[in-house]
Amino acid sequence: MPGQVIVFDMDGVLVDVTESYRETIVQTVRHFSGRTIERALIQTYKNQGGWNNDWALSQKILADMGHTVPYAKVVEEFQKLFLPPDGLISREVWIDTTGTLARLNARYAFTVFTGRLRAEAQITLDRFAGHLRFAAVIGEDDVTHPKPHPEGLHKVAGLYPGARRIYIGDTLDDARAAQGAGVPFIGVGHARDAGHAATVELMKAHGAIAVIESINQLENALPA
Repeated sequence: MPGQVIVFDMDGVLVDVTESYRETIVQTVRHFSGRTIERALIQTYKNQGGWNNDWALSQKILADMGHTVPYAKVVEEFQKLFLPPDGLISREVWIDTTGTLARLNARYAFTVFTGRLRAEAQITLDRFAGHLRFAAVIGEDDVTHPKPHPEGLHKVAGLYPGARRIYIGDTLDDARAAQGAGVPFIGVGHARDAGHAATVELMKAHGAIAVIESINQLENALPA
């Protein structure tokens, strides 16, 4: 039984979703409104918290623009744009370029707690991370209460009783989930993103023990 477990969020932590999930929000909103939003607007909503679900966020942005679109219609269009074989998920980029994760995987158990559906998370892990061992993938469809609720982190505790957990995420909702579970949190703040400074400060204010620029810096940020 491992003594330490690293729990990863996926989007923005393990994989760059600028051209996948973020672009799918842009295209979904454009489909129903005829208007193209800036990606900085998406980050502004994310920094408010409570918008971990990109389907719900797309519907919210549309509503704030004066367009009432049924949730099921938003989901249908979003998934049509996003999923294989020709969807925007193919634009994702794996962030670890230094072998950091392979080195850590030799010492820590890995799990994922993500706002994606588990099957969508697995598509990306199968594509990029066949060399890594993830003991569990907990998606939004595996929990009754999605982030920022800590249910997913409690599920990890059930898999590894007594093991020390640490959560790696890049949003306010990730930080809140870790805080709610009493789990140390390391934030990932992307300097390329509009709203970067605000995101970093929000994660720090919600208990982040460190904030790094990318997963490639994780080895030096982990507590002893």
